[in-house]
Amino acid sequence: TYKSENTPRYHTREAAVKRGELENAHVILGSATPSLEAYKKAQEGEYLLVTLNERYADRPLPKVSIIDMRGELKAGNRSALSRSLKQALEKCLEEKKQAMLFLNRRGYAGFVSCRSCGHVMKCPHCDVSLSEHRQKMVCHYCGYEEPKPSVCPKCQSRYLFGFKAGTQQVEDSLRLRFPEARILRMDADTTKKKDDYEKILAAFANRDADILIGTQMIVKGHDFPGVTLMGVLAADLSFLAADYRSGERTFQLLVQAVGRAGRGSVAGEAVIQTYQPDHYSVVYAAKQDYDGFYQEEMAYRKLLGYPPAAHMLAVLFTGKNEKETLFWAEQMLSMLRRQTRERKDLVIIGPAPASIGRINDMFRQIAYFKSPDETLLMRLRGWMELFCQKNEDKMRSLLVYYDMDPVHGY
Repeated sequence: TYKSENTPRYHTREAAVKRGELENAHVILGSATPSLEAYKKAQEGEYLLVTLNERYADRPLPKVSIIDMRGELKAGNRSALSRSLKQALEKCLEEKKQAMLFLNRRGYAGFVSCRSCGHVMKCPHCDVSLSEHRQKMVCHYCGYEEPKPSVCPKCQSRYLFGFKAGTQQVEDSLRLRFPEARILRMDADTTKKKDDYEKILAAFANRDADILIGTQMIVKGHDFPGVTLMGVLAADLSFLAADYRSGERTFQLLVQAVGRAGRGSVAGEAVIQTYQPDHYSVVYAAKQDYDGFYQEEMAYRKLLGYPPAAHMLAVLFTGKNEKETLFWAEQMLSMLRRQTRERKDLVIIGPAPASIGRINDMFRQIAYFKSPDETLLMRLRGWMELFCQKNEDKMRSLLVYYDMDPVHGY
């Protein structure tokens, strides 16, 4: 599933298939939630599709509940845990079973904001808010950090607070609610040393803890027979990403999370907390219905011309001067629009500021090219590279990156 974010932007699946061809070897792709690209190739006969329709030893799939967190708020419950999940945790602890809580967010809190004037603490080098980690604030893009101020630098108010619950905050609230429970937390902050990851998993596997709280790293393929409850907190946070794959990513995460429960002799249960209980990614994940999700997601991709229904080339322009970066991006796209004005099968979008407009003092503009004709997109890339060569002296401060069928958002 890995695609390099640096040049060359190779995808391991494509590299493995090519290696298989060269070595005359079979390549086996295995997943409970295949990418749409791989599944489409299987549907079209390029890959041989083999499906497992039952769990090992005929064990039942977990019973899944979808909890509408809007209703929890109306009922006066402002904690990160719904009433249903609290009850399920109580039962799980009483029965001496284990539970896992998955939160798709790291750190103690999200952005730090002043409730008096609304000022948000931002990184001075990147166009992103700083994240609070106990008494310091950290930029997750360039690593910049500074102490958390006691007053707002803009209005001097003392009402500075971190927003959006993180794994540490969930852990703190659980310790208050269940003081007798043994709790482990696994996220980027607790796995900084080489062996931390294995130590936490080994401790949980040895039943040295009752509850494991974590980010994405706890839902990928682990097999703990003692786990009978999986709770998914804020399932729809991944919908907020500015990425056409956000629905697919959410579905994959939820299916993998739900699959951690009930892998032993005792039937499992999963609780999915969400503010969008009717979203098709959530509904199909709760049913463990990959085919239903695939049909709906592919209809959306076809309608909007996104991979794998069509091909897309992402072009990222970066430079230290904001106006100069935008100028050359516009010049290049104007040239391409003139060259391709007769092509009805090409859509050119941009340039526009990337979702993170500045990282490490480099300004970022993004453009997208969509077409069912991959050869046309490769030709456009060649024209852009030629344009850069002709204007090399004037564009020295500009860097241009190309990504065919991007997996990551920009």
